[in-house]
Amino acid sequence: MIPRELAAVPWWRFDAWRLSSRMAALSLLMLLGVQLAGYAVIRNSIQNNARVQLDRQLSVGERIWQQLVEQQTSKLALNASVLGADSGFRAALVTAEKDTIDSALDSLRTRNGAKVAARLDIGFQALNIVNAAPADLLPVLAGLAPQLAQGRSAAAVMGGRPYQFLMVPLKAPVTVGYLVMGFELDPFVEEMHKISLLDATLVQRPATGEARVLSSSLPVPAAVATGPARGEVRIEGTPHLVHSIVLADTTGQQISVRLTGSLDQAIEPYSKLLLTLAALTAAGLLLFGLGSVWTARRVTRPLRSLARAADRLGRGDYDAPLEHTGRRDEIGELAKAFDHMRVNIAAQQGEIRLLAYWDRLTGLPNRVQFRDAVRAAIARADATRDHIAVLMLDLDRFKNVNDALGYASGDSLLKGVAARLQQAMQAQAPRRAGLAGAHAMHAGDLLARLGGDEFALLLPGTDARAATTLAEQLLLAFEAPLTLIDQAVDLSAGIGIACWPDHAADADALLSRAEVAMYAAKARTGGAQVYDPAIDTASALTLSLLSELRHALEHDELRLFLQPKIALGSGRATGAEALVRWQHPQRGLVPPMQFIPFAERTGFIRRITLWIFEETARHQARLQHLGVERVSINLSTRDLLDQELPDKLDTLLQRHGARAEAFCLEITESAIMDDPHRAEATLNRLAERGFKLSIDDYGTGYSSLAYLQRLPVNELKIDKAFVMAMVDETGAATIVRSTIELAHNLGLSVVAEGVENGAILEHLRQLHCDEAQGYHMSKPLPVAEFEAWMARWSALNPPSPPTP
Repeated sequence: MIPRELAAVPWWRFDAWRLSSRMAALSLLMLLGVQLAGYAVIRNSIQNNARVQLDRQLSVGERIWQQLVEQQTSKLALNASVLGADSGFRAALVTAEKDTIDSALDSLRTRNGAKVAARLDIGFQALNIVNAAPADLLPVLAGLAPQLAQGRSAAAVMGGRPYQFLMVPLKAPVTVGYLVMGFELDPFVEEMHKISLLDATLVQRPATGEARVLSSSLPVPAAVATGPARGEVRIEGTPHLVHSIVLADTTGQQISVRLTGSLDQAIEPYSKLLLTLAALTAAGLLLFGLGSVWTARRVTRPLRSLARAADRLGRGDYDAPLEHTGRRDEIGELAKAFDHMRVNIAAQQGEIRLLAYWDRLTGLPNRVQFRDAVRAAIARADATRDHIAVLMLDLDRFKNVNDALGYASGDSLLKGVAARLQQAMQAQAPRRAGLAGAHAMHAGDLLARLGGDEFALLLPGTDARAATTLAEQLLLAFEAPLTLIDQAVDLSAGIGIACWPDHAADADALLSRAEVAMYAAKARTGGAQVYDPAIDTASALTLSLLSELRHALEHDELRLFLQPKIALGSGRATGAEALVRWQHPQRGLVPPMQFIPFAERTGFIRRITLWIFEETARHQARLQHLGVERVSINLSTRDLLDQELPDKLDTLLQRHGARAEAFCLEITESAIMDDPHRAEATLNRLAERGFKLSIDDYGTGYSSLAYLQRLPVNELKIDKAFVMAMVDETGAATIVRSTIELAHNLGLSVVAEGVENGAILEHLRQLHCDEAQGYHMSKPLPVAEFEAWMARWSALNPPSPPTP
């Protein structure tokens, strides 16, 4: 089966083929390339060898031609010498008997295969001519006589035919004349072909004009006559090699014999070898192809098996062991690696399932498994007759255990709670069977840890009344303390109850409403609470509050308020605290306590903080003109843990041309203690940029003097709970006095908030407190009203004249 991603690839694309086909095709292509290269080399070698052999054959043919001509010439010369020594012939020469001489010459010519015979005097004039026209022979003899007189034979054309002539002197005893004989060269052309299988062509090439073929064994000799004297010519499209022998070369003409041999005929003996080689190549390709296909399939068959195994692994089937693990080759090693991977993945998947569905600490099902179990129970149940109850439990004061005894003790506490809940469930099983029916004992009951200190119980077949009874029994089980490292820990919890189908139609809604009931139970300090739509109204408001806050920020519904700070030494208003109010279009002015805690829980407080800072920076120049040297702004825990806060504040300062020294950032002790190291890093960066830092609500947290000494703070702000009680309670007054002294010893200024009357203000002045704020001076005011108040206060408390 071709993979989906390759299904659209054309078949001629090599990457669309199977691996076995590609292996076989590649092997065949490689072999074919080698065979073709070998075939080409062998064929080229054969052609070169055939050319060399043919060239040698033509060289041999030259010698054969010369040998034939020499033999004939020698024969004629010998017989002519015999005739010249014959006494009768000499007598005839003396008596000049023409008929006798002609008869002797003709007899000599006939016996020796000569065509022409003649007797010349010592001046080379023809006296007797046999079997030739004097008009044809005499010009030839006139041109050849000097050469023939030297004892050499010579070729010439007579009557349009090629001849070879020789001349023998007649002595009696001195030279009295010459005997000349000539024989045709045409028979030698055919004789040459018979002896050497070479073709011969006699060519006459005049000084001017075209060459003429005198005689040839070729059917079409024209190409030889006009071609080169030595080299390669093509005759009727067939390549031939040519060797030439010059027979005569005078100023008037050249006579040559051109020997030719066919290259195709020279290669023909090797053609069978080439055909055999081609057949062997084809057979080798076929056998090699079959072997390659068989080998490729043998190699890829295990790979296909491993691919199917990988597909099973992809579907989550890790049970079947892989094949081919017993092989000792690379395939076996790959199969073993795949099998090890299968085992490891199975183990990892088991671990993942354990992490996904089970709580590692208590061994109980986790939230995911519990939710799936609730959904399954609802799917199996009948809404007309069945009930399903979910109990959600949250421990009280669990954070205190972690803080006081450590996280290890907290983990031990959770395991102890899980064990106690399981024991209580088992103890209540008989009673639940009587209350809710026999099927309440089914295995659908489930106890789970949802996370943190939250636990949940799924009770199929249980209505609200039975669930409430069980919840009360579980609460009784929590009355006995739990011992952790020789430390008895009192337990209590809030339990929320929601039932299907009375309170919710699906699993998520059922869990959500059980959680709402649980928080309602915790809000009334414990016990069990059945879900009631009335207690869910606040949650519905909370769901819409975040979107309303976003809308308020985007549509300018937030208002900046300022509460003045009075310098107790001079009585002047030198500072202020920036606060935010929400002017809701329907609900009017919303108190901060109705939206600030929610904004802190959701993280929206960071946007509100930046809004307050930007509004204050926008008014900073006007406030400075009124005598406000510094404005305090509160930072929440989320603000303090935001590592980008210093850069964001710098951007706002640059945008409005404000100075960092004109701001004091107030941080609560609890915000610092949530993450001391990160908070310290942020505070250091803010201090480096010039911001003043203040610890707000000092005395209500858990910070140590070591942190106070190390942090780059400039002032302490005493919590109003101590300030408001300092006149009536000695302990509160002592705390305020000690805090002022401590701060001054550390080089810090002190601000007291919650100044509600003149007595408190006077007491603070006596304790040398630096600044104070409270309703006795002014409540928080909008910016415009604050400016008017500052004008009035400045008029009542003018600055003191400088000391001379």
